[in-house]
Amino acid sequence: MTERPIRIFGDPVLKTPTDEIVVIDDKIRSLIEDLVDSVKIPGRAGVAATQIGVGLRAFSYNVHGDIGYIINPRIVETRGELELVEEGCLSVPNLWFKTPRYPYAKVEGIDLDGNVVVLEGEGLMAQALQHECDHLDGLVYLDRLDQLTRKEAMRQVRESDWF
Repeated sequence: MTERPIRIFGDPVLKTPTDEIVVIDDKIRSLIEDLVDSVKIPGRAGVAATQIGVGLRAFSYNVHGDIGYIINPRIVETRGELELVEEGCLSVPNLWFKTPRYPYAKVEGIDLDGNVVVLEGEGLMAQALQHECDHLDGLVYLDRLDQLTRKEAMRQVRESDWF
């Protein structure tokens, strides 16, 4: 289908929890195609439906050349101690902050045929799974920052040329 424009921090859709996808029809197939097309651009690890303005529970991922999608994802397991990792977001352009993430995450959902999909991983994959599920819950990574870092992040957002 097509690469869709990314919604930027401040857009209400990014702060709104998504609805489960209950019927897989042509509209949903088109959404998934757009998500996959939108994540293929170099430097993108994931794109949530909210980031393209759709309040439905789905995201695409592109981690180490492995490209795919998941519908109705839920984090079912995390392991390890929270670690501060450098994180950015397409919806918060050009700003990176140390964000607490688990080193391992496992997500379950379905594919377009209704089959169960399990995505899991460590490192960047774990980070992407947590980041994209946050988007679907109405959170952006800035919401995960400690108070002092968030204050600095919000200052930088206000001073950015895109806000």
